[in-house]
Amino acid sequence: MPRQFLKVNLSEVEEETQLLAEKVYASALKEEETKNALSMFTMPEDCPIGLQQAKDHELLKELAEQQSEETLKRRNSLRMIRSKSLSLQVPANADWARLVTPFMSPSSTSSSVQENCPDYQRVTISGDYCAGITLDDYDQAAKNLFKALLLREKYSKLAYHRFCRTTSKFLRSAQNTTWSEEDEVLPDMCPCPEAGEDPYCMDNIPKDLNYKLKMKDGIVYVYDNEEALKQNQPHDLPYPDLETFAVELSHVLAMTADGPTKTYCHRRLNFLSSKFNLHEMLNEMAELKELKRVPHRDFYNVRKVDTHIHAAACMSQKHLLTFIQKTYQTDAERVVLEKDGQRMTLKKVFQHLNKDPYDLTVDSLDVHAGRQTFHRFDKFNAKYNPVGASELREIFLKTDNVVNGEYFACIIKEVARGLEESKYQHVEPRLSIYGRSPDEWYSLSKWFIDHKLYSPNMRWMIQVPRIYDIFKLKKLIPNFAKMLENIFLPLFEATVNPQKHKELHVFLKYVSGFDSVDDESKHSDHMLSFRSPKPEQWTSVENPPYSYYIFHMYANIIVLNNLRKECGLNTFQFRPHCGEAGSLTHLVSAFLTADNISHGLNLRKSPVLQYLYYLAQVPIAMSPLSNNGLFLEYSKSPLKDFLHKGLCVSLSTDDPMLFHYTKVKKFYRKLVKIGIMWI
Repeated sequence: MPRQFLKVNLSEVEEETQLLAEKVYASALKEEETKNALSMFTMPEDCPIGLQQAKDHELLKELAEQQSEETLKRRNSLRMIRSKSLSLQVPANADWARLVTPFMSPSSTSSSVQENCPDYQRVTISGDYCAGITLDDYDQAAKNLFKALLLREKYSKLAYHRFCRTTSKFLRSAQNTTWSEEDEVLPDMCPCPEAGEDPYCMDNIPKDLNYKLKMKDGIVYVYDNEEALKQNQPHDLPYPDLETFAVELSHVLAMTADGPTKTYCHRRLNFLSSKFNLHEMLNEMAELKELKRVPHRDFYNVRKVDTHIHAAACMSQKHLLTFIQKTYQTDAERVVLEKDGQRMTLKKVFQHLNKDPYDLTVDSLDVHAGRQTFHRFDKFNAKYNPVGASELREIFLKTDNVVNGEYFACIIKEVARGLEESKYQHVEPRLSIYGRSPDEWYSLSKWFIDHKLYSPNMRWMIQVPRIYDIFKLKKLIPNFAKMLENIFLPLFEATVNPQKHKELHVFLKYVSGFDSVDDESKHSDHMLSFRSPKPEQWTSVENPPYSYYIFHMYANIIVLNNLRKECGLNTFQFRPHCGEAGSLTHLVSAFLTADNISHGLNLRKSPVLQYLYYLAQVPIAMSPLSNNGLFLEYSKSPLKDFLHKGLCVSLSTDDPMLFHYTKVKKFYRKLVKIGIMWI
């Protein structure tokens, strides 16, 4: 695949698709309560008689098709396609163990295959895929799904994101081409330092390339030299454009409102769920037997990775309380805060709050998110302030303050030591970059190195809050492009001139990717389209919509990843919060641009998107306890349903300080009971 972002000619876009996409956008933004194109497929009809008439009409249509010669030819053609696709699946006969699957090396023996693949009872479904729906509907649904998967493959591979190997093989088969392992694109990760190696070493930093950088249309462009910059000849990298993204987004969005596609996806999802139940009934005892045969591995000593956890809440409530009391005992007279021009010691801070740290309890700390935060994101954010005081958050949970983030670093190092002692737990804490100033990156990397925060059980994520409107209201930035420049330009500078930015270069080796965070339930009045203004033109106080943020973060990440790949450096993944609340357009945007997402609750509202996320095996980090305190009761969590249907889901903690009373390792023990109940 060429390393260029192929642009779409707007004149080729069907007018009907554009109009339908705009209608879906409008209905989503206005939160229409009446039934519309994005309503849940399983919503009951108001008129049972009309529903029965619709079923009768579909039945007559299907019977008429069965008597057509043209339909017979098309069905035979579909059977041929299906027979080819079956060759990509694991054979169900007795000789399957002698075959070498594409996921195994050629040196694998038949005995190793038998050992890795238990002899489960397997069920083969014969007949047409389109059984139960008309052939025309099946044809339309298949074309829509195929097009959506090709779009995700394009966006994923250009950004060095993962794309499901099995899905890629099916796409190549449908295009009558051969899949090759060389075509597979994977993110580049920096390996952990070896024993005795200094993780903060700055001796072997690459030489400066002295490329020129310029932001245009909200995207950083790279130029080989000053002459190339003057002639507007950027370096050969893929540069996405908003118009193409908006058009391709509208295509996928229109699919979610297409009746035949919704019908087909709904039936397939029900089939997958039934298939899981059948497998569980046939092979439950065989699975338990296989689990018991594995030596030195059970739930407690298998690798567990928490891919969604915020650094400012990665500790338990008791841990934070103990640390505050211990710090007060040793540093009561230390200057820790500057407020209204006055420098205050820790003792004076508590006197100002009229609190005695020794009298504090977990309850009076008041950082637990309970029922009072349900659908109240403002109250949820306030829970990050111990005893409701922003001063304590500034002192203990910030990286840039009077004590240079020392206390926050100490807490994180204590959490890291606990992970290293448990040996089998890994986390990816999220640190914030706001976009107020480019100096944020240099301050954060200096904090990381000065306090020596590297841990073999940790990788770091960078979260970017969607709070442009706040910065604009305070006149900190002139437009949205300036916020993007503050976020991404320092990363490009550290990539092309690492000798001038050594600390940031070292810190970026341990960064996995980027996240976009904030309250998804907040709607923007702007409707994203190819007519949307450029970031330099976005000067109003209104916050851009979610899809606008997502595209411009993805666009800069794709250019940055390709540049870093050329330089032999690690690449970054884009893993936004998505689908926790708000419009389904969020999930459509993430389907195209994200490597994986966090939450994904709203997938339960759209059978088309849910089936697309299944087909592409988009990873979803779900946090039922977090959702229980904000947007969805624990008993209504779709995690179990997603798991049974085969979606790629994992459990994550999100904010242990706000939702858990125990340490993370104890929390996992609770998950054993949940696992027995659910899985």
